[in-house]
Amino acid sequence: MLADLFSLLWAPLLMCLVLTGIHAYLGIHVIAREVIFVDIAMAQIAAMGATAAFLAGFDLDSRASWAGALGCTLLGAVALTFTRSRERHVSQEAVIGVIYAVSAAAAGLLADRAPHGAEHVRTMLVGSILSARPDEVARVAVLYASIGLVHWLCRKPLLLISTNPAAAFDQGWRVRWWDLLFYSTFGLVVASSVRIGGVLLVFSYLIVPSLAGIALGGGIGSRLVIGWAFGSAVSVLGIMASAAFDLPTGATIVCAFGVALALLWGLAPAARYRTAAAAARGGAVARDKRAAR
Repeated sequence: MLADLFSLLWAPLLMCLVLTGIHAYLGIHVIAREVIFVDIAMAQIAAMGATAAFLAGFDLDSRASWAGALGCTLLGAVALTFTRSRERHVSQEAVIGVIYAVSAAAAGLLADRAPHGAEHVRTMLVGSILSARPDEVARVAVLYASIGLVHWLCRKPLLLISTNPAAAFDQGWRVRWWDLLFYSTFGLVVASSVRIGGVLLVFSYLIVPSLAGIALGGGIGSRLVIGWAFGSAVSVLGIMASAAFDLPTGATIVCAFGVALALLWGLAPAARYRTAAAAARGGAVARDKRAAR
């Protein structure tokens, strides 16, 4: 029984870990940029492109569907890049909201013309991660590792622009070009992830692990490690709960993220208090030793 269960779930579980790796990192940028809903907007744009390909007669797991999703997300990346300026006259979140609303409405119109459109919309929302294949996991892992390498090589301007855009402008960085790189690679990740996990799961992987890192505090490195650990643990719990109770895998993982984050945020103040108290005691001991000398 356990062997059969493992043979069914090992590839989806590996896919969840791959999604955690890249999305927990990108989530740090998204939260720092205060564009929380950019992921769900980009995911909806990708879903619109995939829906257009589906209406044209291509399967959801075809290269044409992926190309349609990627093309639309790259257009979204250009729009997000050139709606940002040094002096913010309009919040970029407002632009993101408009992009999401229009792309969701367009996807709905396209799905209405497609056979089994309602089923297609449901698949775009919750995905079909349980059907992940080993070769698909390998391809996605290579793609995301390549994007991660690009971000690591460009980490100085990308992190500066996300955390302190005013300083980036003052230092002469070409912010719009770096933004175009960020949103283009971000769109490439989203276009690939939506086909696997759906809009809701992709949003959860992007935001929730990063919020877990914020809840426990520390620098960017610490938040990233916490996000990876949190996302991996919740993925395992969500998939096991899905198998145990015969529930849809994607929706179960999303709910598991919500419950786990609520518990973590409830426990985090106590953990921070103990850490601060320990630091205070350590400081007091050090002062006493210096006074004794």
